Amino acid sequence: MNWSEICIHTTQEAVEPVSHVLHESGASGVVIEDREDLFRDWDTKFGEIYDLSPEDYPEEGVLVKGYLPVNSFLGEAVDQIKQAINHLSSFDIDLGLNKVTVSEVNEEEWATAWKKYYKPVKVSDRVTITPTWEMYEAVHDDELVIELDPGMAFGTGTHPTTVMCIQMIEKYIREGDSLVDVGCGTGVLSIAAAKLGAAKVHALDLDEVAVHSAVINTKLNKVHDRVSVKQGNLLDDTPSEQDLIVANILAEVIVTIPEEALKLTRPGGMFITSGIIGQKQAMVTEALEKAGWTVMETIEMEDWVAIAAKKPDRVD
Repeated sequence: MNWSEICIHTTQEAVEPVSHVLHESGASGVVIEDREDLFRDWDTKFGEIYDLSPEDYPEEGVLVKGYLPVNSFLGEAVDQIKQAINHLSSFDIDLGLNKVTVSEVNEEEWATAWKKYYKPVKVSDRVTITPTWEMYEAVHDDELVIELDPGMAFGTGTHPTTVMCIQMIEKYIREGDSLVDVGCGTGVLSIAAAKLGAAKVHALDLDEVAVHSAVINTKLNKVHDRVSVKQGNLLDDTPSEQDLIVANILAEVIVTIPEEALKLTRPGGMFITSGIIGQKQAMVTEALEKAGWTVMETIEMEDWVAIAAKKPDRVD
């Protein structure tokens, strides 16, 4: 089968929402080509990045590429993708050039091209993420290795927003904690939480494809006895008295749930949020504080921000 490559020339801010649009449209895999990758100070002791060629990257901005099968519905699908991406501007998301191009690729070529860039990556003091097709053995006794197969769901676990979430989970989680992962994607945050000591993890995603991928990955990492994956919208039907709630989703969505998250979290519990572009940090912080959360820590990576907030030990 031949595939059509849908390439959107956009900005770092728009990478996640554009990727989501592609997946919602049935794109089988997403490739992100960001020229900034050429100039980052990569930790390569695990061999995770190699042979990056400037010719593979745009002169400015970011290329987000999705893949659809070549069939009679292709033209309609491309038009819907363009409309959905244009609609993102109503959320005050900078789309940059927002140039969409379409080209045809061979299935074998597509299936292997993106994998050469996905290698084992140490994302925190204890957690290393490796794709299932790479042979990797833990370097240290306390190292926790997550094997991940993204399949058709969004998320290899190496995006700055995911990395920061894992770092914060590692810092704030305690043995035996309960946790909710809002918008779980491939399940990487849920798996990390379980490996770091969570006794019960509720992984939620509205996307059926993501739920299927998360179920596979929790079994692959042998944490399916502690991670329950369910299709659901945000915090709907979430059990109360949670120790942590983690939401690596768009800032515009995060600001809609702080009040509900506060009700579902035990006194002293934590709310860890990411997926926040720097310019929207103040908006999220304001929503958290207005709902009654106390911001404990903010970390930044590239243009992204993650926030850890605490529910007061006593709520009057």
